[in-house]
This record gives sequence, C-alpha cells and structure tokens, in this order.
Amino acid sequence: MKNIQEKAKWNPIFRINKFASQKDYEAGKLLESVIFKGNKLTNAGINEMWTLIAGTGGEQFGSAANLIVGTGTGSESATDTELTFTNGVKKPMADGYPTYGTSQKVTYKAVFDGTSANQAWNEFGVLSKSSGGILLNRKVSTQGTKTAGQVWEIELEIELQ
Repeated sequence: MKNIQEKAKWNPIFRINKFASQKDYEAGKLLESVIFKGNKLTNAGINEMWTLIAGTGGEQFGSAANLIVGTGTGSESATDTELTFTNGVKKPMADGYPTYGTSQKVTYKAVFDGTSANQAWNEFGVLSKSSGGILLNRKVSTQGTKTAGQVWEIELEIELQ
C-alpha cells in the first residue's frame, strides 16, 4: 500500500489602499498601496471552519464578518481573540464582500473613513461578527499611522491551495 500524503497551503495576502481624503478615495487617487502576507490562524477560527464545513451551523465569516485593525505589536498566537487587539476598530464588509466560490479563495474588504481608526495600524484580522465574534486570524505588521481625514481600505485575500 502506498502512503499518499496531501498538503493544503493557506495563503493570506493583505492589501491596504491609502487615500489622502474622501475626495481622493472617490476619485480612485491612491496615496499608497501596500501588500503584506501571512497570518496566524486562531484555534477558535480553525474549529469554527470545521463546524461550518461539517454543516452544523456556527458563526458566519460571510457578510456578517468584520475586519479589525489595532495598534498592538505583540506576537500572533493561536489563542488570540478579539480581546487580544489593542484599540481594536472593527468595520463591516464593503458592499459585495466577501467574495468567494471561485479560484479557491475568499476576499474580505472594509473601508475605514476619515473619522475611523485614526491610529497606528499594526494588527489585523477577520471577526465573525461585530461584537463577541470568533477571530479567524491575526497578523501583526506595522503599516503606518492613519490620520484624520484619510480613507484606508483594507482587503484580505485568502487562497487555499
């Protein structure tokens, strides 16, 4: 009997599009676009995925999900939760997001307007809902400080290969 071994690869890619103002955002005039990769899946997030895959319900990482950003710089851990985030600010999905069902990936996107999350952006994740939700993942990566009036759009594409 041959020993068959399958491997799956979780490939998360974050993108932050930064705009100097609401006017620039509406015009599509980028100030800067940054891409960074990787994250740590949380134990609760993994267990919730299996609950959903097995068809027994559970929380939703769909349209009810939120992207969260924070100022914390502590290392990612499988035991992280929403409470791990320092000054965590959550935003619901942009219209039409998340997208999924093709190309073995899901894409989350949220827009932080000129009055929200005006702080250092150092940690990132997906929450299953706006309050008390399950944290799917957490990434720590210093991406600058958003100032009042700026609009930052964050997108997370997760491909499973």
